[in-house]
Amino acid sequence: MVEKGRAAIKYLLINFILFAISFSAVADFDRSSTVRLATTTSTENSGLLNELLPRFKAVTGYDVHVIAVGTGKALRMGRDGDVDVVLVHAPAAEQKFVDDGYGEQRLPVMFNDFVLVGPHKDPAGLAEAGGIADALGRIASGENTFVSRGDDSGTHKKERALWKQADIAPGGAWYREAGQGMGRVLQMADELNAYTLTDRGTWLAIRDKSRLKVAYQGDKSLFNPYAIIEVSAIRYPDLNHKGAKALIAWIRGAEGQEAIAAFRKSGEQLFTPSAGILANR
Repeated sequence: MVEKGRAAIKYLLINFILFAISFSAVADFDRSSTVRLATTTSTENSGLLNELLPRFKAVTGYDVHVIAVGTGKALRMGRDGDVDVVLVHAPAAEQKFVDDGYGEQRLPVMFNDFVLVGPHKDPAGLAEAGGIADALGRIASGENTFVSRGDDSGTHKKERALWKQADIAPGGAWYREAGQGMGRVLQMADELNAYTLTDRGTWLAIRDKSRLKVAYQGDKSLFNPYAIIEVSAIRYPDLNHKGAKALIAWIRGAEGQEAIAAFRKSGEQLFTPSAGILANR
């Protein structure tokens, strides 16, 4: 009886070990065939990734698991080794990420710009503003409702820098921090008949569903560059660096850059490729 019990235990142990080995092999396979991308919500809300990633998979075979969050959170995920690559739009934060040893290299991918959108009647008179500081000053002085991302995203970082540039410390009942992504913030601004700062790509993607309009645009301070960064291979050697490099090479190569240039909503181009490949052809 004792011998039978020992045999049964031995059988169970062998099967458990075989299952563990099999599970580990499957996990390794899944990890090697999937690239984990942390990116800003604008690349997803605009529909750009839905256009690009199936093409990338068709060429390389890699699936891309997208985690769309604010730039600040995307970079934190990279610092924690939770993703293989980040695609974001906050140059100073990106450079610090690289300088601190968490990223391999900051590589340009594309750009667009930020715009201030608001109510059709434009109660703050932004159409007459002489610059971005004047535009924000008009919103603040009239205590016109402004919805902020409030989420440490690239857009939120830009917004805070613009308020600082205008020498204004926004606050009070008129200034509302949402802690939400760009699509939801635009929806809230529409509901509240308020102003907000948005990247042009997301705005063009949802413009036809909104009652808001572009109230101010064109200031050089509103430039919005996007870059892609592989998470450090030295700090995190077990990440899918082969897949990350493949994604970076593709999105900055001719096919990826042409797809970005061709991506449009209502006939308007949302992003301009900036890797240089098209200009050099």
